[in-house]
Amino acid sequence: MIALGDLYKVVEAMAPLYFALGLGYGSVRWWRFFTAEQCGAINTLVVCFSMPFFTFDFIVRTDPFAMNYRVIAADAVAKLLAVLAAAAWARCAKAKAKAGSCSWSITGFSLASLNNTLVVGVPLLDAMYGKWAQDLIVQIAVVQSIVWFPLLLLAFELRKAWVVGGVPSFSSATDDDGTSDDERARRVEPMSLQKNGGAEMDVEAAPPTDSSSRIRMLPMARTVGLKLARNPNVYASVLGVAWACVAYRWRIGMPAIVTGSLQVMSRTGTGMSMFSMGLFMGQQESIVACGAGLAALGMALRFVAGPLAALAGAAALGLRGDVLHFAIIQAALPQAIASFVWAKEYGLHADVLSTAVIFGTLISLPVLMAYYAVLEIM
Repeated sequence: MIALGDLYKVVEAMAPLYFALGLGYGSVRWWRFFTAEQCGAINTLVVCFSMPFFTFDFIVRTDPFAMNYRVIAADAVAKLLAVLAAAAWARCAKAKAKAGSCSWSITGFSLASLNNTLVVGVPLLDAMYGKWAQDLIVQIAVVQSIVWFPLLLLAFELRKAWVVGGVPSFSSATDDDGTSDDERARRVEPMSLQKNGGAEMDVEAAPPTDSSSRIRMLPMARTVGLKLARNPNVYASVLGVAWACVAYRWRIGMPAIVTGSLQVMSRTGTGMSMFSMGLFMGQQESIVACGAGLAALGMALRFVAGPLAALAGAAALGLRGDVLHFAIIQAALPQAIASFVWAKEYGLHADVLSTAVIFGTLISLPVLMAYYAVLEIM
């Protein structure tokens, strides 16, 4: 069982997150330090600088030649199941608003699959199972950074191009008039209804079939590809893996001046992400910005659907014993902070993701302890 001292280590690791969150919240709600435009600029700073440096610095410290690919494959199967389930659920729930179907598929995948592997996962799983579990959660975190987060960014960009009908600049989640992606998508849908005699169809569910529309898809795909190629987070993932392969293959280390320069920025990643979330919270009328219903849905996806998908993936790859328990518990870790940062940047359900991160992190310790106790008995 986990000792009291180990529990304190987990709480000790999580408390600074809420310190940064509280500073951001107070800066807007009580002290009025920042305007809405300045809050958006701070979030862009996090997306374009803090998170990429954090991702790169984290990836280059992991040996790509010593990874447990069976566990990683099980995690990949679980995430693919979450993708399929989120798409099916969103399509059924939004049968009359297919433009929203794409949006909720992305958000559903984030809630069910993208977890806080480092801040909460490392100290908790080390306390539960020891050094081997800490090494495995770090490996899963690396794959999440270099595969799943870039795929999430791709989904965001494709949604912008397909649903909204254009590809805005990467650094802005809203138009000049403050209109979010969801609002623009809702404006597009009635136009499509009018053009089709009131039939229930829209730009996402029923793509145009005329030749000119098909021709325009190629430039759209090219534009999305170029935008992803310019995305600092994609650069950070690719370069991090490339350098890690070189460094661990030939045992080459970075010069101290380079390491120091990277760490100056990478250390701001987690803190600035939580600070940006606090700014977002401070601008909302309620801390539970998305409402009780969506908050409960987010918790169910995070702490029930995610572990169930992980159980299926682990069973498919034949994981047994403590490794199986590890796979389930790591899937029940609280929501990844980066998922909120990008949701805010792209203007897609940031209220749902912020609530998932905040309350998911608050209740994660008793939930994870309950999973641990039940799995130890089985």
